[in-house]
Amino acid sequence: MGIAKATLNGTLLAETSTWQEVDENIYFPETAINKSLFIESDHTTYCGWKGGAKYYSIVIGDMMVPNAAWYYPEPYEKAKHIKNFVAFYTNKVTVTVEKGPGERST
Repeated sequence: MGIAKATLNGTLLAETSTWQEVDENIYFPETAINKSLFIESDHTTYCGWKGGAKYYSIVIGDMMVPNAAWYYPEPYEKAKHIKNFVAFYTNKVTVTVEKGPGERST
């Protein structure tokens, strides 16, 4: 498994080798994000198989990107492996996965 990174305008938001991929989104463990750049949002959504999602806005200097990331604090059983893992909207944040040794790029 390679290293996943999330960046915004060159600022590193998250980095980990222990990410999860669900529905074509990369989920970062909560411990892998730079919490100083995240603020809780009032925005919430619901997924029929994952449960209720809460959102973060990202603040870098004077720039704020509302509701750029989400997580499932109490996911349903099928999604329990991503509890408190954070995913990003890729139209707001750049998410990349660098292949590990011996892995072929696709």
